[in-house]
Amino acid sequence: MNYAQIRKYDIANGPGIRTSFFVTGCSLNCKNCFNKEYQDHNFGEKWTSDTTKELISYLKDPNVSGLTILGGEPFENLDGLVDIVKIIRKEIDKSIWIYSGYTFEILIRIEKARELLKLIDVLVDGPFIEEKKDLTLAFRGSKNQRIIDVKNSLKENKIILLEGY
Repeated sequence: MNYAQIRKYDIANGPGIRTSFFVTGCSLNCKNCFNKEYQDHNFGEKWTSDTTKELISYLKDPNVSGLTILGGEPFENLDGLVDIVKIIRKEIDKSIWIYSGYTFEILIRIEKARELLKLIDVLVDGPFIEEKKDLTLAFRGSKNQRIIDVKNSLKENKIILLEGY
C-alpha cells in the first residue's frame, strides 16, 4: 500500500485535532476530485512498519482526538489497511474516520471491506458530485455524502447518521 501524506495535526477532516493520512489509488475518477494525483496506485511512498509506528506516536499526543483516513480510495487498499488499523486499534482508543467514494451499502457486501468497517467509528461515504457541491457542509464536499455512525449502523443493520452533522 502506498500513501501520499501524513498530517500530524489536521482540523479539516473530522472533529477536533486529528492525525490523518492519505492512501493512494482510486478508480472512481470523480469529476473535480481534489486529490487527482492520489488516484495513481503507484504514487507516493510505500507504507512500512516504521510508518505505522510514526502514526501511532502522533495519535498518542493528548491533543489529537482521533485518526482520519482518506485518499485516493481507502477501500481500494484493503489488504494493507485492515492490518494497519488492527495494529492502531491495539495501541490507541480514539475515533477513526474513513472517507470513501463508495457507499456503505456497497461496502458492507464486500467481506474485507466489512472487516475494515468493524474497526472504525465513522464513514463519510459517497462520491464527490460536482453538481451537489456545498461549501457549507461540515466534513464533506457534496450533499450526497453522508457521515455514518458505523458501529450503530452495523448493530442496527441500517444506516445511522452521526448526529450533529
